[in-house]
Amino acid sequence: MTPRSRSPKLTWPKTTELVGIEFLLQAEQDYELYSQYTIALHAWFLQQIQAFDPELSAALHDGESEKPFSITGLDGQFVAHSRNLQIKQGQVYRWRVNGFSQAAVVGLATWLKKLPTEIVLKTTSLAVQEVQIALPATTYKALGNDSIEGSSLSLTFSSPTSFRRKGHHLPIPWPRNVFHSYLRRWNLFSGQDVPQDEFLDWIDEHVIIQRHQLQTVKVAAGKRGSVTGFTGAITYGLDRKAQENSDFYRLFFALGRLAPYCGTGHKTTFGLGQTMAGWHLTQVNVETPSSQALLAERIGELTTIFREQRRRTGGERAQAIAENWATILARRELGDSLQDIAQDLELSYETAKTYSKLARPTVTTIDETA
Repeated sequence: MTPRSRSPKLTWPKTTELVGIEFLLQAEQDYELYSQYTIALHAWFLQQIQAFDPELSAALHDGESEKPFSITGLDGQFVAHSRNLQIKQGQVYRWRVNGFSQAAVVGLATWLKKLPTEIVLKTTSLAVQEVQIALPATTYKALGNDSIEGSSLSLTFSSPTSFRRKGHHLPIPWPRNVFHSYLRRWNLFSGQDVPQDEFLDWIDEHVIIQRHQLQTVKVAAGKRGSVTGFTGAITYGLDRKAQENSDFYRLFFALGRLAPYCGTGHKTTFGLGQTMAGWHLTQVNVETPSSQALLAERIGELTTIFREQRRRTGGERAQAIAENWATILARRELGDSLQDIAQDLELSYETAKTYSKLARPTVTTIDETA
């Protein structure tokens, strides 16, 4: 395969606080790609940043509870092959990285000066054919000052989206949860702090769901566990009294413009919560590949088993242990190596091996008595 000439050097004003860049990638041969490959995408991106700015890489990895970047999964044609995904030779795949703090955007600009020629995900190599700006370079002030047309906004969720609520997943785009998700990022990175409770009470009072077309889907997401989320589109409208608070009225639309940059809900740095402004169902493939769905179902099933065994201890630690055990065992059943699993979960090999040994007899016993 002969690489195409790549894009001219991408630049944007130094004042930029938000931007989205898209990679067009192509495989030189057929590859098998494991279902949780977004973990490898996440790690590869942070390693790229670490090569020239270790401090920024550490901040993106370990910093604020809300990270100032989001990534998508690979957008392109996958072929079901055994228990993995198969990438086809010559097929074009799109991958997007969004930054929504000034520090993150500066990091992206520096990175693009020496653009890598390929993305390597374990044994899979994808040649970088082209890089382009996918979301305009802008600022938070500009998002707030853009003109407003009408009294409603639509959003399309093109990858599984979910929220954490009382230790469980909430697979519904309830207005308060959706706009709380955006407001947290706004307050952290815009320099324009907004009273959270007051704004969310205003959302509860004045935002109406006018129409939606949604479906529920379960996926293995992030480093461990599974997520029950939703994909599809929704339109939020405002009632007549909403404009009485002009600041919140404008912020409502500004946050809608922020959504494509930051994504919606949690685990947006692992490909979840990808969001488009507008109603775009005809442009979005929301089908989850069968191998990913199979892994998600098994992780969910095992997590429930292990969590029930720890009912007396409860809490976040018990949930984390249950998810770790479930993820390790489910991926081992699908043929992934323990070394690869340990690396993805950021565990030592010995710890992953111990978890696997502890988990397997428990499930075997339950299966035998079922």
